[in-house]
Amino acid sequence: MRVLVTGGAGFIGSAVVRHLVLVKGYEVLTVDKLTYAGTLTSLKTLDNNPSHRFLKADICDRAAIAQAFESFRPDRVMHLAAESHVDRSITGAKEFIETNVIGTFTMLECARQYWQSLEKDEKDRFRFLHVSTDEVYGSLGDDGLFREDTPYDPSSPYSASKASSDHLAMAWCRTYGLPVVVSNCSNNYGPYHFPEKLIPLMILNALEGKPLPIYGSGANIRDWLYVEDHARALDIIAERGRIEQTYNVGGRNERRNLDVVQRICELMDKYHPAGAPHEKLISYVADRPGHDARYAIDATKLETELGWKAEENFDSGIEKTVKWYLDNEWWWAPLKEGYDRNSRLGLLEQAASK
Repeated sequence: MRVLVTGGAGFIGSAVVRHLVLVKGYEVLTVDKLTYAGTLTSLKTLDNNPSHRFLKADICDRAAIAQAFESFRPDRVMHLAAESHVDRSITGAKEFIETNVIGTFTMLECARQYWQSLEKDEKDRFRFLHVSTDEVYGSLGDDGLFREDTPYDPSSPYSASKASSDHLAMAWCRTYGLPVVVSNCSNNYGPYHFPEKLIPLMILNALEGKPLPIYGSGANIRDWLYVEDHARALDIIAERGRIEQTYNVGGRNERRNLDVVQRICELMDKYHPAGAPHEKLISYVADRPGHDARYAIDATKLETELGWKAEENFDSGIEKTVKWYLDNEWWWAPLKEGYDRNSRLGLLEQAASK
């Protein structure tokens, strides 16, 4: 099995690539632009592995992507490459439109051209998995869960760009017959997560005794999914998911942001005790514009139809995550050198100035 993975040097993508190569024994071509959030150190365990190849390329570069298809000749595409940070989308939406919309269009067109050139048995085997987010559904009230038939209602430039790419992927399936499957996941966490995201930011700030900033009152709720559980799910969806279908992937681990940070503080007290409880570092800052109140995924379709089930609950996953960051400074230290964690992203004043 040959799999082309876009965004494979990023957080979720690298987990997928490691799973495909080390667990499944597949041949993988990782295509990644290596922006600030992508690093080859996340694929260090695959160094010198003959089943893994890497191509530095922008998914908007049609010539490079077409050549990747022709030279590698994949049986499957797992498209994860995306700009993904909501705050960054508020102050720099253009990159999100270019990568998430134009880049996905380019991937679909190159995949279509390649797929149409295949013999019938190869055509029947080919799959294009488009990986997306639960943020396309907008904000939930106090009750209910996002289902595959929940109407799209994106709130941020990021989620709007992902919603656009989801519609493109499904349109290429319905119009051209390209065998597309779409997945929408809840918030991921785990090893190799870029330091600007909530959980690694809190761990590393706590490690250095710096403030732990929480938006608003910390009451916003997210459904947390351990990244290695997500990688397994994506492999299963790409292999057995029905064409022209969407599958929601969620961990059934709803937590308020404040609860997440408080649990991190408890684990830091246990594994890296300081002079005072880490919870004293918590501070509250102005809420993010358009901040969705609650996300929660109903993964019943994936669980019942394809047999996937999350192996980690939030307590086991967050403990593994905290311990990983404490044990792997070699990975995150170089990344945070170029990232100012004291600079607030996503302010409307910044967006207005650009």
